[in-house]
Amino acid sequence: MPEHKFTATLRALHDGGVEFILVGGLAAAVNGAPVSTFDIDVVHSRDAANVARILSVLEALDAVFRIQPERRLRPNASHLASAGHLNLITRHGPMDLLGTIGRDLSYQDLIPHAVELDISENLRIRVLDLETLIAIKEELGGEKDRAMLPILRRTLEEKRRR
Repeated sequence: MPEHKFTATLRALHDGGVEFILVGGLAAAVNGAPVSTFDIDVVHSRDAANVARILSVLEALDAVFRIQPERRLRPNASHLASAGHLNLITRHGPMDLLGTIGRDLSYQDLIPHAVELDISENLRIRVLDLETLIAIKEELGGEKDRAMLPILRRTLEEKRRR
C-alpha cells in the first residue's frame, strides 16, 4: 500500500479529534527503522467521547471488519470500548484499532512513552517511542516480533549516537 494511504488514514483520525498513539511497524518506520508494513496499528483512548469520534471517522473511512469484508460488518461502541483488537479494512487499506498492547498497556499507560512527530505537512501525531516498542516486542516474543528486534535495536543505537 502506498505511503500516502497511511497518511490519509492518520489524517482522518487526527482531523476527527481521535486520541490515539501509533504503534507497530509503522511506528517503527516513523521512528527511523528501515522496515515495511502493510497496515496501521493504533492504540486508542477508550473513553466514551473518543469512541464516538472514532466511530464517526470509521464511518467516513468506510471501515469494516477484515474477516468476511463482504458482510460489511462495522465496529460499534462496545467493540471500541473493549481492551481487544479490531482488525479493519478501510477505503485506504488495513487498520488495527487496539484497546491495549503488550501486557494490557492502554492508551493512558502509553502516553508517557509516546513522542509527537510530524508525519507530513500539518500532521503531527503521537508515536510510541523505540524503547517501548522494543520492550513490548521482547515481552510478546512472537516470530515477527523477534525478527524485528535486531532492526529496532540497531535503529535505537544509531539515533542515540546522533
